[in-house]
Amino acid sequence: MRFLFYTHSLISDWNHGNAHFLRGVMRDLNRRGHQTLALEPAGAWSRENLLADGGPEAVAAFHRDFPGLSTTIYDADFDHEAALDAADVVIVHEWSEPTLVARIGAARKRGGRFTLLFHDTHHRAVSAEGEIGAMDLSGYDGVLAFGQALRERYLKAGWGRQVFSWHEAADDALFHPLPGEPEEGDLIWIGNWGDDERSAELSEFLIEPARDLRLRATVRGVRYPQEALDRLSDAGIAYGGWIPNAEVPRAFARHRVTVHVPRRPYVEQLPGIPTIRPFEALACGIPLVSAPWDDAEGLFRPGDFLWARDGEEMRAHLRTLVNDPAARAEQARRGLETIQARHTCRHRVDELLSVLDQLRAPARKTA
Repeated sequence: MRFLFYTHSLISDWNHGNAHFLRGVMRDLNRRGHQTLALEPAGAWSRENLLADGGPEAVAAFHRDFPGLSTTIYDADFDHEAALDAADVVIVHEWSEPTLVARIGAARKRGGRFTLLFHDTHHRAVSAEGEIGAMDLSGYDGVLAFGQALRERYLKAGWGRQVFSWHEAADDALFHPLPGEPEEGDLIWIGNWGDDERSAELSEFLIEPARDLRLRATVRGVRYPQEALDRLSDAGIAYGGWIPNAEVPRAFARHRVTVHVPRRPYVEQLPGIPTIRPFEALACGIPLVSAPWDDAEGLFRPGDFLWARDGEEMRAHLRTLVNDPAARAEQARRGLETIQARHTCRHRVDELLSVLDQLRAPARKTA
């Protein structure tokens, strides 16, 4: 089949986590003999920031790290109808412009022979529901929501005909253990500051424990205000700025432990959605300690990672993992086992193909 993905950017993962997942999905579809193409808009903010941070070499690095993936940058004159006519499956990400979302849906309603899906991987359905509610999804065959809580939000609001839960997962062609890397530190956290969506949580579960335990700690990510940079510096935490996602597995391999600090909208309004970072970390075989969130869908087994209910528990867990090689090895083994069994992009492609079969079944029955 020919898959067409409308995305904010495939080239850039600068503050754009969907690129991580989409790359893995496209890679696995290609491996199975399907054809894939991503379309991304000219002037996309993520790609512009990538160029500002890393220059043209950052774009060249994408093509070097993901040689089998194809993407086209479109402008106002691009012939979307021709691209749609050549596709069997079209998946439109929720960061796409509303007018384009509606245009693609209208092409499907006019008799387009492709299966059309809307893909939501963000918390805007609860934090900015007016933006999602204004999307015209009347021409879409279904919605892919990255968690059951988000699926239920779509169903309750009447957005979309059929809504499927489709979690993100680790691209295990990229995210896997790298034994033998030289050790650089104790703790690494990879993530973006997050528009004050987790500032207090980052202090309690990352900055203060690293300071109090005097850990060799590093933070990588973007959009850190000066006040946040000052807090990291005062705690003795090194800040390394943006890191390409392709380099994250090596960064994990050079540290003893990592943590997960979810954004507040996921904790309070979208239980069961961890976002992609824990999947990627566990896939790399690094022990993980998580701040509270509700694993409402049972994505993980007890013991795949450690839970810290507060800063004191985070200190205790980090102290143990940093100082006990056997505990680190067992923790890493369990988490990696679950990822390999349930949460890779290969598993998600299986789920996607099953969704497409379900959507086509009524048409086959009618025929």
